[in-house]
Amino acid sequence: MSDTHDEVFGDDELGTGLLEEELRQAAAILDPVPAELRRIAVDAFALHDLDARVAELTFDSLVDALPVRGATDPPRMLTFRADDVTVDVEVTEDGLIGQLLPPGPADVEVLSGPRAHALLTADDLGRFTGEAPPTGPFALRLRTGSDVVVTEWLRA
Repeated sequence: MSDTHDEVFGDDELGTGLLEEELRQAAAILDPVPAELRRIAVDAFALHDLDARVAELTFDSLVDALPVRGATDPPRMLTFRADDVTVDVEVTEDGLIGQLLPPGPADVEVLSGPRAHALLTADDLGRFTGEAPPTGPFALRLRTGSDVVVTEWLRA
C-alpha cells in the first residue's frame, strides 16, 4: 500500500491515534453524551470498590414474612450478611432505621443511582436512621474503619 493510504486511513500507530481523536471530537460535537448519563456512569464507577465485601440479602419481609392481618402498610424489613457483619434495615414511609452488627460506629451511604447519596452515621451501638426513604433502586455502603461493606441493590 502507498504512503498516501497510510496517511488517509491511519494505518500507522500515529495516524490511528490522530484518527481516533478526530472521531472523538466529532462525536462530542455531533452526538454528545447527555450530562445525566455521564453522571450515572461516574456514580457507577464510584460504586466499584475493590476492597468492599458484598453483603447478601438473607431476609426480605416482602418475600419471606407471613402477612399480618390488619396491617395495611407494614415496614419492609431487610437483613444483609457479609461474613461476620449483619445489617438489619427497616424501610418505612418516613425513612430508614438500621443497625449494624457487631455494633460499632460506621459511615453509611444510601446509594440510589444518579441521585445524590444520603450520608448517615451509625452510633457506637451500630444504629443509624435516615429521614428520606429510598424511592428507587438502592444499596447501602458501610465504612467501619478500614472495612467496607456494600449491600446488594434492591428496589424500594
